[in-house]
Amino acid sequence: MGVKALGYVIVESAQPARWDHFMTQVVGAMRAPDAPDGALQFRIDQRPFRFRIESGSRDHFTAAGYEVADVAALAALAEAVAKAGRPVEQGSADAAALRGVTAFFKTSDPAGNGLEFYHGDSVADTPFVSPLGVPEFITGDMGLGHAVFSVPNFDESVAFYQDVVGFHPTDMPRFYFGGGGPDDPGMGFAFMHADNGRHHSIALGEGPVPPSGAVHVMVELPSLLEVGKTHDRMKAHGYPESASLGQHFNDETVGFYVQTPGGFDLEVGCDSLVIDPANWEVTKHVGISQWGHEWAWQKAMKEAQMNAAAE
Repeated sequence: MGVKALGYVIVESAQPARWDHFMTQVVGAMRAPDAPDGALQFRIDQRPFRFRIESGSRDHFTAAGYEVADVAALAALAEAVAKAGRPVEQGSADAAALRGVTAFFKTSDPAGNGLEFYHGDSVADTPFVSPLGVPEFITGDMGLGHAVFSVPNFDESVAFYQDVVGFHPTDMPRFYFGGGGPDDPGMGFAFMHADNGRHHSIALGEGPVPPSGAVHVMVELPSLLEVGKTHDRMKAHGYPESASLGQHFNDETVGFYVQTPGGFDLEVGCDSLVIDPANWEVTKHVGISQWGHEWAWQKAMKEAQMNAAAE
């Protein structure tokens, strides 16, 4: 068994119009025709959609949908997930058609984060054209990008993704936000790759599951120029910046984070490291960013300290 790539994400939203504005006017995604059930669909490549926004009573990340090789791989994975004690809900033919796939099932990881697995992808009848002139997003065999979840039961969740689902470890660090002293327990992180060259298609951070249902989703642009333009659009339209421009140690991505209308973040980056998944040696980086990436909470803390000092 193995996972090919992240295919799509599904989000429940009480404010679909806000998502339409965010995706088309900030990200530069193409709005596809609405699904037969009324869900909004947004394209960043040849796939019928990568983001599916379903109207609902709350704003919540519903599921990350990952592709497997074929019907046999899907059946074997469903059996393994069920044996691991996680729920398996087979998708109906109509629900599969809505996703542009042949077959799929729903489940969740040991922390309750929503997942879907499918086989048999599809291609849209028309080419991708960004309403803002974005030339392309980096997808192809590497998929949409990556999804990041928070899990309080870290070791159990990592074991589920690696031993049951079939992801492979890429970078397995522990970050010490308090300086690494004797009173700093640190936080475990797991960056795991699928069977493609993207550094990680899933990542886990040790901690409680946020109300939004996810930490962030990442999309990759072809150049720093396009990242910079997106950053300008974020500021012009007043969307909250979750982290300033910077570069990660492990996957070398240069980019920033913006808070989506769903409450979780979207990482917008470029120049991401492409690995050889068959021969990768697991790393253990000591920090998150080589430069930049001042997080909103860090900025707020600094401002509070400055205000206190001024008083």
